[in-house]
Amino acid sequence: MTTVLLIRHGQSVTNVTQVFTGHYDVPLSPLGQEQARCTAAYLQKNFRIDAIYASDLMRAMQTAQPTAAAFGLPIRPEPDLREICAGRWERMPFAQIEQDYAQLYDCWRHDIGRCVCPQGESVAHLFDRVQAAVSRAVAAHPGQTVALFTHATPVRALQCRWQGGTVLDMRGVPFVPNASVTAAQVENGAYRLTLIGENAFLDDLKTALPDNV
Repeated sequence: MTTVLLIRHGQSVTNVTQVFTGHYDVPLSPLGQEQARCTAAYLQKNFRIDAIYASDLMRAMQTAQPTAAAFGLPIRPEPDLREICAGRWERMPFAQIEQDYAQLYDCWRHDIGRCVCPQGESVAHLFDRVQAAVSRAVAAHPGQTVALFTHATPVRALQCRWQGGTVLDMRGVPFVPNASVTAAQVENGAYRLTLIGENAFLDDLKTALPDNV
């Protein structure tokens, strides 16, 4: 049996300014850096990690660094763990997207599985690419524990899939908070969730996406 740990990145500078980030490459905020250290301590206390993969975007890589140092492991960059490519929405404030793309953004908020970002990626494409990345990691580390540092929409998609849903069922799955841990046991290609969005260890450092996302 293989254990998969999904860790959403810590608070980024664009989380603070409430901007749709997508593939736009930004660092963690100072608070996000502290969250990453707390997550590493939680993981070290509760798991034996054998391999670490991360989205190659800065905010995910920076979140992975304290965990990599704690376990003495390299970080393996994995572009397929990236956040959705949001096209014209990238670097736009959520409030502006809501104003300029009212109908499409309503789809994002209330029926995300059907959404295609303007000049960007469809959620359906993300739904498949992130699972492909996880499947490769699982195949490379049978019987081990693999930590994957990624983003809000990938975690939401994987949680939905592992609960038996299709991409259209993602609307019923909430985003997990920053620097949270989601875990699954994998056996014979089947995923069983054992932890979803765990962040109690962050105490007063907890942060999440705003309500209009």
